[in-house]
Amino acid sequence: MKVRYSYLPQQFGDPSEILAEFKRFVPTGDFTLGEPLQRFERTFAELIGAKHGIGVGSGTDALKLPLKALGIGHGDEVITAANTFIATVGAINEIGARPVFVDVDDTFCMDVSQVEAAIGPKTKAIMPVHLTGQAVDMPRLMPIAEKHKLPIVEDACQSILCGIDGKNAGLWGVAGGFSLHPLKNLNVWGDGGIIVTSDDRMADKLRLLRNHGLRTRDEVEILGYNSRLDALQAIVGNWLIRDVRQITQKRIDAAAYYDAGLKDVPGISIPPRPANRHPVFHIYIVFADRRDELHDFCRREGVECKIHYPIPLYRQKGLRHFGYKAGRFPVTDRHAQSIISFPADQHLSRQEMDYVIATVKRFYGR
Repeated sequence: MKVRYSYLPQQFGDPSEILAEFKRFVPTGDFTLGEPLQRFERTFAELIGAKHGIGVGSGTDALKLPLKALGIGHGDEVITAANTFIATVGAINEIGARPVFVDVDDTFCMDVSQVEAAIGPKTKAIMPVHLTGQAVDMPRLMPIAEKHKLPIVEDACQSILCGIDGKNAGLWGVAGGFSLHPLKNLNVWGDGGIIVTSDDRMADKLRLLRNHGLRTRDEVEILGYNSRLDALQAIVGNWLIRDVRQITQKRIDAAAYYDAGLKDVPGISIPPRPANRHPVFHIYIVFADRRDELHDFCRREGVECKIHYPIPLYRQKGLRHFGYKAGRFPVTDRHAQSIISFPADQHLSRQEMDYVIATVKRFYGR
């Protein structure tokens, strides 16, 4: 049996309904900041529980623009997680600031107990990363940020509808950034992102920043960027957002099925699942002994598994100038050596999941 990782050929196997929407829309010429985008922004904000949604060109821009709106720039520092995807650091770097890393815990999220020690005179914000669809311990982080008067911009790019204590990711800080990349739980046909905020002034600044700083067609209020979510992508988003809760629940159910099937397999450890958190499993990850051997075995047997991520971000060549040495973040390092990701999406069949579980058991001699 073959078990693929990407579900996109199934999700968009029949695009006729979306293409029909395109055909109706194109004659309107409403391509830039038009009605489909406005509708998507309203619907997404309601989905998360925020007052405002601001569609932008990518998930990276959804992180960069709130930092820019806060006035963060050259010489400033932003605290974030050492194990994140490069886009988090890319957003911080694009505005001229410096990322300051802290290690993570076994939920793959920022170890909040280490944040206060990382705060220095140049710290201007904290960017917690809700990685893999799991939530950072925001009830512990918020008092630290408030004590030091630091704004929080949430990297929720992998975590649409993820939450903690009944409150969604993206609602804790002054703004939250989400990605609409094709492999996200809510996706479009290319790059795209959206920011949520309930702060009216932040929303107004973000709308200026994403559109060259234009207040009207002829009035430039500030210097901004060209980062608008395309209307055609918004049409795809409007088509999919109707099903996002169902998609999310199916991923949660798939993860629970895997947990039950793998929890007693020697060599496999299930990450902690804190009772007050609501993970959405953008990525389903477990810890594995002899991880690289298991990875190769699974792929030979037809199971397309992945590693997120095999080289810790802080040790990448492109970040060497930040001066972090190998071993500085031991939990991040351990994860890079022991984690493996299995397909866990809304289109997987029970038969496919059973095959994944059976393949892992065969590797470990069960």
